[in-house]
Amino acid sequence: MNTRAWIVFLDESGVSLLPQIRRTYAPRGRTPLLRHRLNWKRASMAAALGYHSTDPDRGPRLCFHLKPGSYDTAALIDVLEQVKAFYGGERVVLVWDGLSAHWSRAMRAWVAEQDWLTLERLPAYAPELNPVELLWSSLKKRELANLADDHLADVADATEQGIHRINHNQHLPWSYPSTPA
Repeated sequence: MNTRAWIVFLDESGVSLLPQIRRTYAPRGRTPLLRHRLNWKRASMAAALGYHSTDPDRGPRLCFHLKPGSYDTAALIDVLEQVKAFYGGERVVLVWDGLSAHWSRAMRAWVAEQDWLTLERLPAYAPELNPVELLWSSLKKRELANLADDHLADVADATEQGIHRINHNQHLPWSYPSTPA
């Protein structure tokens, strides 16, 4: 393995029109109510959070992707093409979980043709080892908390606002790898 590479953690998550219920404050005697239509429309999001292996001054870098529906192998290959462009073709060691689309025959064939990419698999049942899980937690506890909208585009906008908040805080992405889950 080339020691001058980006170590990139990638993970997927989902958002829907069903609100992420969280505790909140309200005036005494006025319990807040969330009104929403029972709608299962979903979008999927992927984030690739990278740290340079030899030059911490380069800072963490966050690449984000949002799409309606779910990810499959073809959609994840599109995400990896975006990651390749985002990192300018530099060497990337990608660390991700055991999702079947990550290790499908088509994915393995595509990865075999890539000279910039090395894959590493996280152990099963160990989400605490992936710092992107903490990013999802931050996003869902803040921007998506108690959000009851009728349109998936509104949820997507709130999601992107959260990604911008995380991206523009120079200390927050550095806290994810060292924070216990």
